[in-house]
Amino acid sequence: MRSVRDFGEDTIYFVSYAKLPSDTAATYVHKVVGVGFLINIKTGIIEDVMVTLISDLVKDFLSYLIIGHNIEKDGIDDIIEKLETRFFGYSQKAVVVATKGVYRRYLNWKEENHIQ
Repeated sequence: MRSVRDFGEDTIYFVSYAKLPSDTAATYVHKVVGVGFLINIKTGIIEDVMVTLISDLVKDFLSYLIIGHNIEKDGIDDIIEKLETRFFGYSQKAVVVATKGVYRRYLNWKEENHIQ
């Protein structure tokens, strides 16, 4: 029997996608990269990250760069800077675009739900 993680009621998942360049291995499996953040809406902390790339090392590295970031207090600029200075995969631009999309979705959700 598969165990299911306990996600508290204060965590919400936001995801966005961006087109991958044609010269990546992931493009043969996916046409887009998906980036998702599990955000604790009470604290603003990114608790987990999903990236739809093939390499587990890339997924782990991107998670390392992003998990623990307070998106509410610090916005997205620090994450983008880390992606642009520490991740030099062919999918870098697509990951950055998708990450910005996740942030926009988070801000839209806050606005739609009248959350300050």
